[in-house]
Amino acid sequence: MIDIGVNLTNSRFDKDRDAVIARSREAGVTALILTGTSEDESREALSMAHRWPGYCYSTAGVHPHDAKSVTDLLLPAIRTLAADSAVVAIGECGLDFNRDFSPRPQQEAVFEAQLALAAELQKPVFMHCRDAHERFLAILKPWRDKLPAAVLHCFTGTEQELKDCLALDLHIGVTGWICDERRGTELREIVRHIPDHRLMVETDCPYLLPRDLRPKPKSSRNEPAYLPHIAATVAACRNQSAAEFSSAVFSTTRAFFQIDPA
Repeated sequence: MIDIGVNLTNSRFDKDRDAVIARSREAGVTALILTGTSEDESREALSMAHRWPGYCYSTAGVHPHDAKSVTDLLLPAIRTLAADSAVVAIGECGLDFNRDFSPRPQQEAVFEAQLALAAELQKPVFMHCRDAHERFLAILKPWRDKLPAAVLHCFTGTEQELKDCLALDLHIGVTGWICDERRGTELREIVRHIPDHRLMVETDCPYLLPRDLRPKPKSSRNEPAYLPHIAATVAACRNQSAAEFSSAVFSTTRAFFQIDPA
């Protein structure tokens, strides 16, 4: 299986990235998509993808938290990074009206700029949406038929929000949120409505450590080696065998990012 959301540039991995990659391989994770969240982080993610070619790939983009840092909506730095074959999507891009670390008009402008760049380059988009569903859809809809593929990563929304996203032909990324008995209840119920060819899995590490991991890890840091646990939980919620689910999600992810892991 492939982990589509790995924040490997995060400082929590500074001391043991090689060991994290080794554990990921040992756990049966076939490839990692490293998330770019700013110009600098996207550059660093690509550098890491080059360090583990055929196993790590990256995205290039600006997270809504970092939208305030963008001064040129033509995004020349992201455009340059996206020319590298290891960059398989534009993003992480979107809207976050929960934290509002960047002004909302700037978030919206930078999101649309990245959709325009993805459409021009014919790259998939890797998207974020938190407490901004209506504006997110309003900005995305005019671009959707110009994009080769689009995934809303770390989906934690309602059943109606899921239906809206599927109606717009979005792929859905599911994280260890589904393993949380407090917050993941609705997601456990609605994940069965996602067709096999639209569903992908991710850790979003180092965030969202699955709460039901046993034995409980000593650290609160999530990592790609825990992806099989998340996948098994999703499969159970969908009444699929682990083998059937893993095969389907692997095929979907390979096709979405157009990759052929070594």
